[in-house]
Amino acid sequence: MASLDAAHMEAFLEMLSAERGASANTLAAYRRDLGDLRTFLAKRGSDLMTVTSADLSAYMTRLAGEGLKATSQARKLSSLRQLFKFLYAEGLRGDDPSAVLDAPKKGRPLPKTMSVDAVTRLLDQAAQEAALPGEPEESLKRLRMVALVELLYATGMRVSELVALPARVLGEEGRFLVIRGKGAKERLVPLSRSAIAAMQAYGRAWTLAAEKNPKFKESPFLFPAASKEGHLPRQVFARDLKDLAIRAGLTPSLLSPHVLRHAFASHLLQNGADLRAVQELLGHTDISTTQIYTHVLEERLQQLVHTHHPLAKQGKKPD
Repeated sequence: MASLDAAHMEAFLEMLSAERGASANTLAAYRRDLGDLRTFLAKRGSDLMTVTSADLSAYMTRLAGEGLKATSQARKLSSLRQLFKFLYAEGLRGDDPSAVLDAPKKGRPLPKTMSVDAVTRLLDQAAQEAALPGEPEESLKRLRMVALVELLYATGMRVSELVALPARVLGEEGRFLVIRGKGAKERLVPLSRSAIAAMQAYGRAWTLAAEKNPKFKESPFLFPAASKEGHLPRQVFARDLKDLAIRAGLTPSLLSPHVLRHAFASHLLQNGADLRAVQELLGHTDISTTQIYTHVLEERLQQLVHTHHPLAKQGKKPD
């Protein structure tokens, strides 16, 4: 039966080569994957003609138990599915035992984020630079950076929402900001005291600049620029943010406007915020999008149990 298995597998590989133009490397990968399957089946007293769905499920379970990455598991599953589809189509098997197998779940990568200390260093660096003496234009640029970073970390808004903020927000009072997000949907986000102070300082400098520059005054944007959009391009802000990170002694490759948005969400959850509230603040339509942060909640819940559970206080792990 082993020789028959080998013959069927070779027929399958020949089909891949002749009909699909599979390369030598692709054929070699299929041969390895299916050879591994045949070895597993032989140990269970089975082969390609007698294997059942339960056998194939056991094989996939073994792969997962060996710590094989989900992407590698998916590739092996694809190989065996194509083999059994071929055997069924050729009338060599009366069924396809791979049809009921579920694809391995690929873990969603955790978002990059920053520690509170790293964010503090970034904000402090921007504030220190803004306090330095300089020409009005340079001072305005520095104050703009402070306002950008403070607003981004205080609200978690998308960078596209940030750079396109309307100039009218300078005339608004209170600790809330209305953000126009995706699909023209508006949401209300609170501002921190430091973000309000940064906006006020930038606003004073913005007003002075507008008095001297008519084009600046006519702009509808809070962060105007000579770009096709009329406001600061997000790519320019991202570049300036990395430069600021370098001056703050941080690794620039680990920092972007989106990372600051993730830091906003992660730090809120670490300090007890509700996932639904964070969803609203981020402007996520679906809670499943916000659930990439559930690892933060899990860590916090574990800490709560370890800190407050009676058995934990006695040095025992609660069941």
